[in-house]
Amino acid sequence: MDQFSEDLDKEFCNTKKFEREEEDDDDEEQEDGQDDWDDWNADEEEGDEAFDSNFLCLFCNSNYNDCDTLFNHCNSVHYFDFHSIRRALGLDFYGSFKIINYIRSQVAENRCWSCGLSCKSNQDLQNHLHKILNLNDIKVLWDDDKYLKPFRQDDPLLYSFTEDEEDDEEMTRENLPIHPNQNKENGMEDCSSTSHGYLNTPSNLEAEIEKTVKTTETLGLKDEMQEDNQFKIARRNFDRKDIKNANENYFGSYSSFGIHREMLSDKVRMEAYMEAILRNPSLFHNATVMDVGCGTGILSLFAAKAGASRVIAVEASEKMAAVATQIAKDNGLWWNRKQTGDCGVSSGTIEVVHGMVEELDKNIEIKPHSVDVLLSEWMGYCLLYESMLSSVLFARDRWLKPGGAILPDTATILVAGCGVGGTSLPFWENVYGFKMSCVGKELVKDAANAPIVDIVDANDLVTSPAILHTFDLATMHPDEVDFTASTELEPNSHDPSNNSNSVEVEASWCYGVVLWFETGFTSRFCMGSPAVLSTSPYTPKTHWSQTILTFREPVAITSRKSTSNISAPVGSHACPAVKVHVRLSIVRAPEHRSIDISLETTGIAGDGRKRLWPVQLFTLR
Repeated sequence: MDQFSEDLDKEFCNTKKFEREEEDDDDEEQEDGQDDWDDWNADEEEGDEAFDSNFLCLFCNSNYNDCDTLFNHCNSVHYFDFHSIRRALGLDFYGSFKIINYIRSQVAENRCWSCGLSCKSNQDLQNHLHKILNLNDIKVLWDDDKYLKPFRQDDPLLYSFTEDEEDDEEMTRENLPIHPNQNKENGMEDCSSTSHGYLNTPSNLEAEIEKTVKTTETLGLKDEMQEDNQFKIARRNFDRKDIKNANENYFGSYSSFGIHREMLSDKVRMEAYMEAILRNPSLFHNATVMDVGCGTGILSLFAAKAGASRVIAVEASEKMAAVATQIAKDNGLWWNRKQTGDCGVSSGTIEVVHGMVEELDKNIEIKPHSVDVLLSEWMGYCLLYESMLSSVLFARDRWLKPGGAILPDTATILVAGCGVGGTSLPFWENVYGFKMSCVGKELVKDAANAPIVDIVDANDLVTSPAILHTFDLATMHPDEVDFTASTELEPNSHDPSNNSNSVEVEASWCYGVVLWFETGFTSRFCMGSPAVLSTSPYTPKTHWSQTILTFREPVAITSRKSTSNISAPVGSHACPAVKVHVRLSIVRAPEHRSIDISLETTGIAGDGRKRLWPVQLFTLR
């Protein structure tokens, strides 16, 4: 890159010097220069019109006569503000050159340039494009010299993006490389100041593009970058300060006793863990147990009661670590390293350690792979919100013995379609006798962009539930926390008493999908008494509720096998879908401990016709 930069800068300077010498030698020609330039322009437009005026959009097939109009289009339609991004990141010519080629390469593969999501078509990609939360997190994606190679041959955008940008002139001067031998003292101007004149000269540009290609080929730069690597690189470059603040806010929120009262009052939650621990005493007898994220220490207390010889209760909240310590003392179960019994062993069992499990080595001495049972209540909304599963898997790989038990050991996300009852529309239809449906419609519209965590009644489900994805916590790889999965939802059967030969198709309206989870304490480890913790709408409610993803428009569905109107769109009342195919991706978001969800919905008619709705994006934060 250094050699290429130096060659390019020298060419800038030589071009500028040549222009000044021409001006000194041909004063008379200067007077007529404008006319000659106009004639040259006219000839060029006739002979190379496609090259000079065909500015192709970065994201779609729209063409424009100048780059400013193109960038205005990209900003208003595709959420890409080129000029703001240049200023915010301080991109020089090379950085700007790279980002244009990078985006073109991603769009060619129907992949989002900022988050890496792969779409099925360019139209889906355009529907998916979104605003950027933190530019610094993704800058690394195009910071590769391979993007100095033009992706689109004879791309006029690559030499015109600075053409009319007076505001960017100072930025260009400050950021273009300056070499010691390029100054006014040796007869050359600072070559950074010549960038505009050079970049607007097509003949020089073509030569430099060719030179760029040769340079990048010589360097042996790779031509491909895997999508998974983009996610990993971006994630590794998150601002550490932001992550620290997110952790402090997250663990600080668990200092509220109200949250712990809510969790301790959750009967479904508590009974599942009690059954798994207290009814499997052989698993815990004389065992070393680690409780990740112990909170008040209730699970550690259960483990001690079940016969564990040592319980290491790890808690990142300083306040709750102190509370858990006091509770262990008050119940005669606190293990104090400084005070031991006659046999050199403390009479207590529970040792509370303040800190994150990833930093446990800094706080206590514990041998790797010395834990018999790894215990945690790590689940968040939609199972994965809070991103605590990664910490549990870290503890598993670092501390759990080979063949040791992890509780719970399975986790499953399920999905079903919901009717109007899963929205706020029914409430707003009648408010003390007054119709306020306009408010409900506005809320449903907003809900198409953000998940809703709420209780859904089983009667409001209009499809049968289906398993979306299952995790095996004993064997899964940490990277598998992020996943994409597909399933088909079938409408609930109508009352059998209805006449199945009815000409009119009876349809229900599906307003979105509902997600919930189940965690299993299976017989793999809990041989005495397996248990299941379910957050299903069909079981008693829990503090996790369910997570609702609302469609932009409801989809008509039916379980009837009847002839539909082939001229009507699939999912309409005249042609209801007999199946709804959903494809969901859930990944850890750039905002630490949040998750991003993408939803693709396809309606399938009885005659096999399909209708794909635009991809929807949700962030649970």
